[in-house]
Amino acid sequence: MDAKLSLGISSVIIILVVASSIFYNASLGNANNSTAGAASNVLRIGYFPNLNHAQAVIGLENGDFQKKLGNDGIVVEPHVFGAGPSVIEALFANQIDVAYIGPNPAINGYVVSDGKDLRIISGTASGGAVFVVRNDSGIKSPKDFAGKKFASPQLGNTQDIALRKYLLDNGYKTTDNGGNVTVTPMANPDTLTLFLKKQLDGAWVPEPWGARLVKEANGRIFLDERSLWPDGRFVTANIIARTDYVKSNPETINKLLELHINETIWINYHKDQAIQAFNTGLRKLTGKTIPEDELRQAWSRIEFTYDPIKQSLLKLANDAYDLGFLAKGKKQQPDLSGICDLTLLNNILKKKGLNTIN
Repeated sequence: MDAKLSLGISSVIIILVVASSIFYNASLGNANNSTAGAASNVLRIGYFPNLNHAQAVIGLENGDFQKKLGNDGIVVEPHVFGAGPSVIEALFANQIDVAYIGPNPAINGYVVSDGKDLRIISGTASGGAVFVVRNDSGIKSPKDFAGKKFASPQLGNTQDIALRKYLLDNGYKTTDNGGNVTVTPMANPDTLTLFLKKQLDGAWVPEPWGARLVKEANGRIFLDERSLWPDGRFVTANIIARTDYVKSNPETINKLLELHINETIWINYHKDQAIQAFNTGLRKLTGKTIPEDELRQAWSRIEFTYDPIKQSLLKLANDAYDLGFLAKGKKQQPDLSGICDLTLLNNILKKKGLNTIN
């Protein structure tokens, strides 16, 4: 969510995934990647310093994952990222083994590898995305969108597609498609700055940026994205893994998933402690924390889960395809029926007496 992008909508995602594919193919001959497909006692975990990656931020930054996996002889190597495409590149280049990541990069990675090289093995978070408008923007309903300027975190990311789909559903096209609404992808801190300067009318953002825009930049929540989904649940982060690593190291993945499930349950039953633990981990990663009142507001709009909420994932993929961000030029939508492999996750849930996931 993270870097400004100015390439045209119709080309940027293809450029990213093609670059990832080239990088992946080139890496196969690299001697440093000779362990691909072989059993390993090392687990390299990618994640972001994001709220919807709280299980990783807490579990890795307090050392719990390293300690518990280390007791089983597994060496954990954390890798922090700032953007989804770079995670997919690293995964394809055998630089990481698993990653916490948003749904759209996971979908793109699955499609560009023809469904061969990654799988979603668990959910992480649902919700936590809001459409915020400035109180003095004059926006009271979708009828007021004409001529307005909105921001999203990154071209083609989950919130960007949600915003563009919402505009289309309400009869608007963006200016780059001949319409009268401007959507500018930009880093979330820049969105905050431009809100304060009154150079943006609104933004579709992940938490805690929604809470920050409300408290710090005269914003109000125009729409909580949960209201657009039948049951209020939609995926905002999952865990992906290299298929060859899962095949060669099922016990390691088992142990990671058990930790992830336990961390998720602990977060949901110990909200106050989890909020403090997240801020502690965030300080270690970024040198900063989120004010507690803002973090609590953001936390109230997100659900931590191990369910990948596959139906919402497929709906997001359909929207990305319809908007030209996925499988551009192909007459048919890509087949995502095999993107999730929840076999190991469900085995653990069954042993714990918890409901399995379809």
